[in-house]
Amino acid sequence: MEVFEVVIALLLGGAALTALSRRIGAPYPALVALAGAGLALIPGTPTLVLDPELALTLFVAPVLVDAAFDASPRDLRANWRPIASLALGAVALTILMVAVVARWLVPDLPWAAAVALGAIVAPPDAAAASAVLRQLQPPHRLLVILEGESLFNDASALLIYRLAVGVATVGFLPAGGVLPTLLYVVLGSIALALVLVRISLAVNARIHDVSTAVVVQFCTAFGVWILAERLHLSPIITLVVFAIAASRRSPEILPARIRIPAWAVWEVAVYVLNVLAFILVGFQLKSIAGNLTRETGTRYALVAIAVCAVVILARIVWVMGAAAFSRWRCRPGADGTAGHADAVSLTPGGAAVVGWCGMRGTITLAAADGSGTRSEGAAAPEVPQAANRDADVAVVRAATDAQRERLVALRADGTIGDAAFQQVQEALDWAELDWAQVVR
Repeated sequence: MEVFEVVIALLLGGAALTALSRRIGAPYPALVALAGAGLALIPGTPTLVLDPELALTLFVAPVLVDAAFDASPRDLRANWRPIASLALGAVALTILMVAVVARWLVPDLPWAAAVALGAIVAPPDAAAASAVLRQLQPPHRLLVILEGESLFNDASALLIYRLAVGVATVGFLPAGGVLPTLLYVVLGSIALALVLVRISLAVNARIHDVSTAVVVQFCTAFGVWILAERLHLSPIITLVVFAIAASRRSPEILPARIRIPAWAVWEVAVYVLNVLAFILVGFQLKSIAGNLTRETGTRYALVAIAVCAVVILARIVWVMGAAAFSRWRCRPGADGTAGHADAVSLTPGGAAVVGWCGMRGTITLAAADGSGTRSEGAAAPEVPQAANRDADVAVVRAATDAQRERLVALRADGTIGDAAFQQVQEALDWAELDWAQVVR
């Protein structure tokens, strides 16, 4: 009962800190994590120890599905170079630099353990950065890059982490080698996701009760993660591909009366999980501090400060260097001809913003869409016209279906992006529910 009371208090405190973060323009994950650390040091508070596997499944799976479901495949494809650079190159450089510094400061630390430490701290999460950036209304492309990075960098870091842990525990790499293992994990995860999304959509199409539909959605997210784990695949890659693929088909399958309450439930659930996750991360300080002496505490504090500095420096070095190289490739030739076609080079200012957006945390995203409003403007006149052309009869359902078909077609031919699609779809959903009340 004591733990339950603490959880309730943590949720209320997290809600208050979230309100405070909006007023002062600070990321709420940082505030709640600091609050958790402060509470952990108060005498008499219980020790809350997280099971790593449970924490990954409980806190990451729903949050990852929610983020990937809202991601735009078109934007991800258009910016695949900087996203891949951050999700692979920046993670690899961070792991290498952290491992070297950790070995230098702790000479008796095995290399495999040093690499595992690097993999733990390498993948940043754009949630805290986006919480601040959306108030400043930066270019839409910067948010797309940060969003895409957050979807995939955890997968690359987790794969390296598990390989390093395997080496640390058994003393050698997998028998098949690193590259075949990575290929099996990546390709197998994608294949599994595409199979599971077909099954999931077929099941959801037959559910007409809102409560049942929402429960099935959450259970599906956990089930996909657990199944990928049991098959020794990447649950992160599997869930990302699963959610992105499902988001393309779900508008044609889920009715508005299920989609709108489901969105509301997911929004609240993801917020609650984020608050609990960051506060519980801070709470881990209690069990750590209980095992430290003055000497070891000072030593570990110095190592922690050094690792934090290396993590920040590695990301800035990689982002600024990669952006400079990309701009160099795009430079005009001596004869005035255009340089290498590269539409994804970042300006120095944009690279500086991305370089500093490296806060660590759970996989959460806050999306803003500056350019999406223009796409929405393109869709707005098209959708009602589709209803007038294709549904002249006084049947609300036929009119709504015609508008939805036109909206899907606009996204399919590239006239609008996914962000604009979601905005107009939400407006259609609310309109459909309002009309349903009128004609009932």
